[in-house]
Amino acid sequence: MSFFFFHCTAQEEVKSISTIELKVLLEKGNVQLLDVRTPKEVKEGFIDTAFLINYFDTNFTNKVVQTFDKRKPVYVYCRSGNRSGKSARILEEKGFEVYNVLGGYQQWRKEN
Repeated sequence: MSFFFFHCTAQEEVKSISTIELKVLLEKGNVQLLDVRTPKEVKEGFIDTAFLINYFDTNFTNKVVQTFDKRKPVYVYCRSGNRSGKSARILEEKGFEVYNVLGGYQQWRKEN
């Protein structure tokens, strides 16, 4: 049992980026941006260069691995930051360098 608690607390935090920092990167171009929201949420708006891969799809991980280049960072956002954080952990386990966009699309809309 002590191993379980040690293992969970030893996990590193996912790297993160603010929406302001993301906007600067997007202006430079060539950013791998992943939107993990549902199609219904995307209808409310999205960041232009993002690829939509719904976190709840049964083959989510396979779609991401087939779509994105592991040699470049992937920036992930959802509505508020919860699913993107979970997605980032999954992708890190697959060998990606991942950044969670803090505040998600809600924060993006407030600032842009």
